[in-house]
Amino acid sequence: MTTQKNLKRMVSLLPLLLVSLLLQTFAQAAEPVIWETSSRSEILKGEARGVSITETGTFLLGPRMTQVFNTEQAFIWSSAADAAGNVYLGTGHDGRIYRVAPSGGGVLFYDAAELDVTALAVGRDGALYAGTSPDGKVYRIGADGVASVFFDPPDKYIWSLALMADGSLAVGTGDNGKLYRVRAAGAKAEESLLVDTNETHVISLALDGQGNLVAGTDPGGLILRVAPDGKVFALFDAPLREIHALASAPDGSIYALALSDAASTARSSAGGTTQTTTDASGGTTSVTITAVDEAGNPLQSGQTSARSRSDLSGARSAVFRLQPDGSSDVVWSSNTITAFSIAPAPQTGGVLIGTADKGRIYSVTNDGRDTLLLQSNEGQISSFAVRGQEVYAASSNQGKLYRFGSELNGEGTYESPVRDAKLDAAWGRIWWRSRGAVELQTRSGNSERPDQTWSEWSAPYRDPNGAQVASPRARFIQWRAVLRAPQGGAGTASAEMEDVSIAYLPRNVAPEVLSITTLPTGVGLQQLAQIQTDPNVETSGLDPSIFGPVVAAAPRRIYQRGARSLQWQAEDRNNDTLEYTVYYRSLNENSYRLLKDKLRDNFYTVDGAALADGRYVFRVVATDAPDNASGQALTGERVSEPVDIDNTPPVVSALGEAKLIGDRARVVLEVTDATGMVKHADISVDGALWRSVFPDDGIADSPRERFTLDLPLEGAGEHTISLRAFDSNGNIGSIRLTVRK
Repeated sequence: MTTQKNLKRMVSLLPLLLVSLLLQTFAQAAEPVIWETSSRSEILKGEARGVSITETGTFLLGPRMTQVFNTEQAFIWSSAADAAGNVYLGTGHDGRIYRVAPSGGGVLFYDAAELDVTALAVGRDGALYAGTSPDGKVYRIGADGVASVFFDPPDKYIWSLALMADGSLAVGTGDNGKLYRVRAAGAKAEESLLVDTNETHVISLALDGQGNLVAGTDPGGLILRVAPDGKVFALFDAPLREIHALASAPDGSIYALALSDAASTARSSAGGTTQTTTDASGGTTSVTITAVDEAGNPLQSGQTSARSRSDLSGARSAVFRLQPDGSSDVVWSSNTITAFSIAPAPQTGGVLIGTADKGRIYSVTNDGRDTLLLQSNEGQISSFAVRGQEVYAASSNQGKLYRFGSELNGEGTYESPVRDAKLDAAWGRIWWRSRGAVELQTRSGNSERPDQTWSEWSAPYRDPNGAQVASPRARFIQWRAVLRAPQGGAGTASAEMEDVSIAYLPRNVAPEVLSITTLPTGVGLQQLAQIQTDPNVETSGLDPSIFGPVVAAAPRRIYQRGARSLQWQAEDRNNDTLEYTVYYRSLNENSYRLLKDKLRDNFYTVDGAALADGRYVFRVVATDAPDNASGQALTGERVSEPVDIDNTPPVVSALGEAKLIGDRARVVLEVTDATGMVKHADISVDGALWRSVFPDDGIADSPRERFTLDLPLEGAGEHTISLRAFDSNGNIGSIRLTVRK
């Protein structure tokens, strides 16, 4: 048993061992980088075609989605299915309605005078009701395509329609937030105000299991239950602005899609349009088209860190589940994705969510586990219509109708996000985990996005234990997976894949010393105690950054007589460990002399007393030798600005004897500095506090300065006069005179 375990362990380590042996042959940085594509957040940055991605990042063959009809319109605002299997599509901005037969043939059914067909519902007699916006009406359209105005309210928008239990039509409007009931009465229609919600918009409508009408509003984010007699009860007050879509589930629960203030477009200021869809059972779902970029795709923000789905702070959209007993749960939420449509999932239970995230459809269970079910070729999934076990998905940008059910694809592909190696790199091996028919390919290039300048896709890699990447050396790389349905009949494993890894070794580049700073004379630098790295980490071969960043403390500044301290900044694009060597030479010399080598700190204090007075330059050389093989290390260097070394103090001398003039003594002193210049002078009489004095020319700024001083003397007897002078490098010279009064 022990032998078998050891053998399995050796087999599992074989890909890494082969990678290590291979990459040692390249004259590059010492350690390879392993690009592991396993986190779902990174996986979702890629392109999935015909594959589903579970919440754990496992790739599976997805449901077969076929295009049923292309409206050749930009937007599909609404959809509805009748009992015969026909699907009706309301579009914008030409205000057209298309009828798509179960066989897939589609025709223009009606062309409205208004810009957008924002709501559809099918009556019991098979007639189609269509709500239009802006300044809209509700039309009743017979099977022959002949339309008549069924309801013409004073409201600007017809946002939602739903067929009530008694066969009357519920109409949700804006900008006055009213809910109407309209009954057919012979050739005419009888209308009545069912509810004035005191909201701006009644965005979405649905029917619950008891025949009550459920309405979603904006901007209060309310979900209202309206009994047939018009009695209103608030089921839920969402923390987001707009209840954008509602869908009734077979178990009697209601799914509600809510949008935040940032994502909501029911307001005229948002520049978007809200759409409503109705399925054959009379339930409705609502969809909002958000602000779009130049390509017509909704604007999405970047990825964020992991959070609870119940944390709605900053959420763009969220889906709630309202159960028959009155309880509610957050099923799904996202800070980055705008959801457009929802529908009960007929195959797995839970809810389907259509989004602007690359036109993707997510399947989410009631306990919050979400799977990327499908990815379309369009900008967004704008509405759903469910009929039995089949789901019709309408898209926008372009407006097309798709259909999918329980049948899986025979083949699916996934293209990873592009990996930036930062430098041109040599590719090692690629390996993954899978079962069934799975093969991978790679391609590489030197532009950020794959284009005609990239290499072609490589020949397939079929061994999950690892294969040498065949793509040419470059800065960027991408991989593609192809999953195929089993060909061997019963007992053949279905295709699954996860945890794809590629090893690569970026080209080694020389380190660069960015700057050298010289501190004032007398400032020494002292290393502070650093947080020690666990020595076991270094011997394990693991990257120390896994255990958290190691912060290097800045050196402490101390006074050190005559010291000249150097600090420098350096970088290495390979993140190699650097060592430094410091050299020096005087300006009248040609060759450098070694001062200190094998430094890991980026500072060094020069003992000024060790060098003769003069002007010097210092050269700092950085090497990446600690992390590279012998003979493969590279260096970078920088030379400092000239630095003065002056250890000789100024000389202070008296010019003649002190003269007594009354109660004052006049002394004439001269200060001379051989290397630098006189900077400052102080005087003290009889041990009193030092006070500044100025030279005869008023400014201490030359190597020789004369001071003529008239000093008051208190009392008879012997008096002591002391003067100290400083040069520009902090050296001090002094003199002491005795005067008798």
